Amino acid sequence: MPCITLPDGSQRHYPQAVSALRVAEDISPSLAGNSVAARVAGRIVDVGALIEEDAALQLITSGDPEGLAILRHSCAHLLAMAVKTLHPDAQVTIGPIIEDGFFYDFACEHSFTPDDLERIEALMRELATADLPVTRRVVPGDEAIALFERQGEHYKAELVRAIPEGEAVSLYRHGSFEDLCRGPHVPRTGLLRAFKLTKVAGAYWRGDARNPMLQRIYGTCWADAEALDAYLVRQEEAARRDHRKLAADLDLFHFEDSAPGSVFWHPKGWTLFQQLIAYMRARHDAAGYVEVNTPDVMDRALWETSGHWLNYRDHMFTTVTEDERVLALKPMNCPGAVSLFAHGLKSYRDLPLRMAEFGKVHRYEPSGALHGLLRVRHFTQDDAHIFCTPAQMPGECARTIALIFDIYKDFGFTDITVKLSTRPANRIGSDALWDTLEAALAGALSQMDIPHRLNPGEGAFYGPKLEFVLRDAIGRDWQCGTLQVDLNLPERFDIAYIDADGNRARPVMLHRALFGSLERFTGILIEHFGGQLPAWLSPVQAMVLTISEGQDDYARHVQRALRQAGLRTGIDLRNEKISYKIREHSLQKLPFLLVVGDREKAEGRVSLRLRGNTTASSLELPALVAHLCREARQPGLDIAPLN
Repeated sequence: MPCITLPDGSQRHYPQAVSALRVAEDISPSLAGNSVAARVAGRIVDVGALIEEDAALQLITSGDPEGLAILRHSCAHLLAMAVKTLHPDAQVTIGPIIEDGFFYDFACEHSFTPDDLERIEALMRELATADLPVTRRVVPGDEAIALFERQGEHYKAELVRAIPEGEAVSLYRHGSFEDLCRGPHVPRTGLLRAFKLTKVAGAYWRGDARNPMLQRIYGTCWADAEALDAYLVRQEEAARRDHRKLAADLDLFHFEDSAPGSVFWHPKGWTLFQQLIAYMRARHDAAGYVEVNTPDVMDRALWETSGHWLNYRDHMFTTVTEDERVLALKPMNCPGAVSLFAHGLKSYRDLPLRMAEFGKVHRYEPSGALHGLLRVRHFTQDDAHIFCTPAQMPGECARTIALIFDIYKDFGFTDITVKLSTRPANRIGSDALWDTLEAALAGALSQMDIPHRLNPGEGAFYGPKLEFVLRDAIGRDWQCGTLQVDLNLPERFDIAYIDADGNRARPVMLHRALFGSLERFTGILIEHFGGQLPAWLSPVQAMVLTISEGQDDYARHVQRALRQAGLRTGIDLRNEKISYKIREHSLQKLPFLLVVGDREKAEGRVSLRLRGNTTASSLELPALVAHLCREARQPGLDIAPLN
């Protein structure tokens, strides 16, 4: 006679095993109609699963985050059913959920087109409207293999073969379609009301280029039509803000097949990039960092000691010299920082030692994963490694967290989520050591009263980390900064300092990146601002425009005055109508347009048009220079240096 305890503390007793759906029906028919799954004794299960003993029960609806994930997973199965109905010879492979949606990979002779997606989506709607019941059964592995082989689903059979021998296999069916899946899933297809297929792309089986190429169909699914419509509007806005399109319009950078995953920076783009570095250097100076630089290529032995060779080898570019030395382009800056610390004797009086580096790193990313500045193979990290005593560790963690939040505020990011990523399965160091390091990060957040989410198993192989996720102007989340605490690398490299008693002591090593990748952060900024960068970041801050040739000398005088004040200023002396010039430079999203005609020349004034404004104001040249200097001042310059 199970006793069911509900979230409000109330209890319900049943004479025999009962499903979560039956409990929902007893509470409210509308709750039962909207329930997609249930959490029973802390585990999420199908809403139809039987509860045979006393348990806590929470019903999950489509409005819950877990419910939305289940909707999307079930929608992937609906997609597979529709494809199999239209293309019976297609083989289904895997269909997981992803951020804001799902995908399913198919092996199919027919090449899917946008028209195909429309037909598939229409059939999905018919199947959803049919409100087909979704049922689960568990079978032995060999029975599942035989089933999928009979159906010609060889990829599914391969997936089942990878399941440990003796472990039961769960299958989900709606209508005539049955798929391999752990679940849970919605109890009926009628709960899938708001979805859309978005695109088709290629993908290798198991992500390995040595395997067959499959066709991947992407889709999105939401709890209701309003949420779906809002998402599609965001996607349209995201397409308008795409940093690759804006980079072409604004002449910032480009990519070529001759250097896959590496950026060709144009002058204006490189100016923007250097402004980010200048800003971070100023913040580093104020926060007590010293800047260093380490080699791009280092011997394999260093990477073996650090653990990267064992844990990160597949992502590293390597070469062998004539004398058979194996060298690797650095994928991370950490071992170089350790080598710097190890050079020469260090005392406790030297700590904390905060070493910053704008280090170029190289990581092999699959070709299909490359995406403009957001996913590259060659990039710059605003890295820093802080070496401190164990007693200094909590303070250094708190100081770094405060710096990260303050820097993001300067760029207009105020909605920030912090994730604590804990020990991964593939790691170095003892559990006791990981306990200490994870507690240090959690303690710093608690002390600063900063809420955080747990991200189990996603830490680096050498230590746990905090991940800082920024929400941009159109509601997208970007993981940027990280903070990691590490006692493993100091131990593996056997580095030490001399403590107050004259003994060797092991330092704590903090790994810290604020922008993360400068390339990626640049892409995020371009999209966040829609190309309308703040005046202090804009590659060209002001453009001087003449109405006719008679003002050329005065326009050059204005440009010189602005440049002498440190403003990045261009000039347009072309024999074109002023309306044409204004329109052309407005499309370049420049913060300030400065128009000079005969009246301005005679009076020593300038007509100022601000970005986005159709009206202009007239200022005397000295007042204009002072005003623009204030408007374009780099933030963070007034911060007092750390004592």
